[in-house]
Amino acid sequence: MLYERVDAELAAAETVGARLITVLDDDYPTNLRLIPNLPPFLFIRGEVRDKDTRSVAVVGTREASDAGIRRAQRMSKVLVERDVTVISGLARGIDTAAHRTAIDFGGRTIAVLGTGITRCYPAENRELAEEIAIHGALVSQFWPTRSPARDTFPRRNVVTSGLSQGTVVIEASSTSGAKMQARLALEHGKKVFLIQSLVTDQKWAQTYVQKRGAIEVSDVEEVTRHLASPDRVRRAQEQRQQLTLSLL
Repeated sequence: MLYERVDAELAAAETVGARLITVLDDDYPTNLRLIPNLPPFLFIRGEVRDKDTRSVAVVGTREASDAGIRRAQRMSKVLVERDVTVISGLARGIDTAAHRTAIDFGGRTIAVLGTGITRCYPAENRELAEEIAIHGALVSQFWPTRSPARDTFPRRNVVTSGLSQGTVVIEASSTSGAKMQARLALEHGKKVFLIQSLVTDQKWAQTYVQKRGAIEVSDVEEVTRHLASPDRVRRAQEQRQQLTLSLL
């Protein structure tokens, strides 16, 4: 039964043009290799390129304000102008604004799904997801037919953090999944950038800046100057692998 299930899932992935890569493959994303809780496999629609190592996750609340949407659009626009790949989670609100703006301004964007690769959540973003597969990639750590569930979105945040060099939080309450991703990113040793207006409005953001090492930013240049080149990230990965082998 197990083998039949696996075969069925692989066949489902093929129907949407998705491919499976594992941590043993050379094209497994470099940034993701640097976190301790990396998924053993990914299903990908589209293409994850070496240049996507220079990437930033732009995240925030689903119930975004008009000002929050504008800030996400501004952040995403300038990031792609600086040749930085925008990563987000395909959710309503801030995520949608980040993906859409990256595409509209000719940049690359990657959506990390909280479902299997054959599904789209929310359904209203199905057309956007198809565009992302052309202008970047859809990525899922779940079996292709997996439906959204309470456990899938926190796990999605792990990969969104892992794929990027850092996370920018645009707008998020203390109970938001975006705050969870900020925490995960800090645990992963990634950069966490909190928009100045968020730090002003949210106590949790103030605490993250004052005590946990997050960086308060007022413009995109403060984000991009913290990013490493793909070659530098690759060297860090190789050094970690060598250290692991020396300890065996």
